[in-house]
Amino acid sequence: METNITYSISYCWDLCHMPHCRLVDQHFLFPSADVVVFHNRELIQGQQKLPLNLPWPQGQRWAWLSLESPAHNGHLQEYANIFNMTISYRRDADITVPYGELLPKEAGGRLEEDVPLNKSTLVCWVVNNVQNYHKRTAVYKELSAVVPVKVYGRWSGTPLSNEALLPTISQCYFYLAFENSVAKDYITEKLWRNAYQSGAVPVVLGPPISDYKDVAPPNSFIHVDEFASVRVLGKFLQELAKDKKTYNQYFPWKQQWTVKVYSDWRERLCKICVQYNSLPQHKVYSDLQAWDKDNTYKASIGKSHMCPPCSNVLCQEQFIFHYCIICDAFFMLLLCQQTI
Repeated sequence: METNITYSISYCWDLCHMPHCRLVDQHFLFPSADVVVFHNRELIQGQQKLPLNLPWPQGQRWAWLSLESPAHNGHLQEYANIFNMTISYRRDADITVPYGELLPKEAGGRLEEDVPLNKSTLVCWVVNNVQNYHKRTAVYKELSAVVPVKVYGRWSGTPLSNEALLPTISQCYFYLAFENSVAKDYITEKLWRNAYQSGAVPVVLGPPISDYKDVAPPNSFIHVDEFASVRVLGKFLQELAKDKKTYNQYFPWKQQWTVKVYSDWRERLCKICVQYNSLPQHKVYSDLQAWDKDNTYKASIGKSHMCPPCSNVLCQEQFIFHYCIICDAFFMLLLCQQTI
């Protein structure tokens, strides 16, 4: 395998115990490589070019690698009928390399202690890049009008060092794990590292809740789309922080699972060797652009519901948590009665 990153040849053996897996970055080895990996960001920025002028060794496969959301991958029409495999955070990629994942704790391992409840901040957010066209910006503005949100990062002028990141977030009841793009399977270190490893309950904004449920522990996060409005979300967070027993129910998963965050490219690329023999030998992406942009989600229009105590119509059925202004209380969708 060939990449533009300098790594030890023995790394894949040390990590995966693959005896014939060599990860190299010397371009002169191109003719003998079984798989050549091209990082999309370097391609679209002009830092690398496809070696289309060189003879294509028989049986060699080219892999397209990107950990960015489709909004940041550029136009890929020129790469039609070139790549044989995709390497991405997406679960439908040929090689899936997530930002993080759950691993079962070893038997007899140390059990997680109860999450400390003497937290000093209700909601916090670490962000460096804020753009008005980001959905997360609009949600943040609405939420901060309802509850106090402590913001860290370059955007607020209060950057955090790597050493200070998790201890700072650990003082927050809730962490805004807001992705900069809403895209299929795009769940980054904002959830895995910033929220889960710090001990804050993540409030997530990104792909649909079904994507999170497929990879995250049950009852471990709060999705923005679960609420009829951001105002309702804010009031829910306030009430949940007051109820220590209910708040602590977001953490039992820590007794059985640990979070693995991937930050080393070598660890990701060695997965190619693990799956190499099971990958299709003659696959070609005839329309890489179409595959990359396959991330559109259309929300269905639900039926209106009413608050059982007072019959106040106020929500749509796709929302789970509801708040009745008249009753000043939350109720669940399963308690709702359909309106005629």
